[in-house]
Amino acid sequence: MNISDMEVVLSVMKNAGYRETVDNPEAAEIIFINTCAIRDNAEQKVWQRLNYFWFLKRQWKRNVAQGRVVVLGCMAERLKEKILDSDKMVDVVCGPDAYRDLPRLLQEVDYGQKGINTLLSLEETYADISPVRIMKNSVTAFVSVMRGCNNMCSFCIVPFTRGRERSRPVESIVKEVGELWEEGVKEVTLLGQNVNSYNDESGVEQEVEAGSNWKYSEGFSSMCKIKNVGLRFSDLLDRLSTEFPEMRFRYTSPHPKDFPDDLLHVMRNRHNVCNFIHLPAQSGSSRMIERMRRGYTREAYLELVEKIRRTIPDVGISSDFICGFCGETEEDHKETLSLVSTVGYDMAFMFAYSMREKTHAHRNYADDVPEEVKQRRLTELIETFRESTGQCYDSQIGSVQLVLVEGPNKRAPETELMGKSDRGHRVSFVTVPVPNRTAEGAADQQQQRNPVVGDYVEVRILRSSRASLYGEALAITKLSLFYCNTVENEGVACAV
Repeated sequence: MNISDMEVVLSVMKNAGYRETVDNPEAAEIIFINTCAIRDNAEQKVWQRLNYFWFLKRQWKRNVAQGRVVVLGCMAERLKEKILDSDKMVDVVCGPDAYRDLPRLLQEVDYGQKGINTLLSLEETYADISPVRIMKNSVTAFVSVMRGCNNMCSFCIVPFTRGRERSRPVESIVKEVGELWEEGVKEVTLLGQNVNSYNDESGVEQEVEAGSNWKYSEGFSSMCKIKNVGLRFSDLLDRLSTEFPEMRFRYTSPHPKDFPDDLLHVMRNRHNVCNFIHLPAQSGSSRMIERMRRGYTREAYLELVEKIRRTIPDVGISSDFICGFCGETEEDHKETLSLVSTVGYDMAFMFAYSMREKTHAHRNYADDVPEEVKQRRLTELIETFRESTGQCYDSQIGSVQLVLVEGPNKRAPETELMGKSDRGHRVSFVTVPVPNRTAEGAADQQQQRNPVVGDYVEVRILRSSRASLYGEALAITKLSLFYCNTVENEGVACAV
């Protein structure tokens, strides 16, 4: 999300006359620091970075006429003037809904005023701004489709730093994806704080009964009431995958409550929607899940996992987990370990809990799990995850996967390429000439060439590690052609 936001900021600054970005921050007139406030560790890194620029400020001021430091994003929204008053390290503080105001804020500083705007919006989606891509030659890109979050989980500060949910109109998203396709982008990740609650109300003329036609995953509930029901995430995904059949689509970050059957069916039926779902559990204990105000139980979560795997063959699943949330007991922790072993995740993001101001937990709970206990539980959780994910990766040995080549493998840039499989796994393979497949699907041995960035390559997996798969390239193919072949060959080449 921060990358997507930064691309919006670059577009705003470009329109204000700033045309060039530099590799060395000390050579810039303006330094933007985009921030995250979801965990204390993320904020500490920002303070360290600010201290770094404070020590270099004298040298920096000699290099440029007017050097400015601008803090953007969630930390700016959370701390506001506290950042601006921190030993004059920062010149401008700008929240995530105020990026259009950056040129004026910088001008205010030039006039000796404070440059701060942290107002949240119920409407801002930056839908009319064409982002300036940071990675100009990349074949992958991020597209933000909605902003904000209504879930109000007791541990989470996002609703207070990103505001309420609002979604971009479908047409603006289709337009941006079309521009990316023309630029050579082959894979787009759709972004949102709660991306699968996407709800394009732009075509809704009148309010309907709260919750009408809004289906949650079975066994899940929400504190949020839906007034206007527009085009949902399944509609958006269906539209994009149909109009751009040679482009691959992913999305993050979803909430488990928003996986109605029609979304799962779109993922199953559209060959260019990746078979990968991020399904944050946060805890394996129903008692803790309730304290977190997540709107489900352990049993409902496991039933959803079973439905997903039943509906979408060979789906990959990842998750988020918090260790040491307020009131967590050893029994609660063991239930989380049990859930990880039971589900068998492809990937997971695991953290020790850190209290955030303004949240429900901050107002109502005590952060009563000692730090050493949190860290010990986190270590145990990571070890449990590694045991299960190792089995997941090993099970893919011998399969053939479709890989979008993203660039050289950094560990062996002269001889190996790397990319992601349909399930989001990193795959590396040796650069050797391989045949192109013809329109009929047969490998043309007379037209061999080395795969390059942007190619879809069939790769047979030979071995695995806990973080990567390694294999040999078989053929270069089009996205739709590969999946047609998997049907004709009864799934022999289907990505695991």
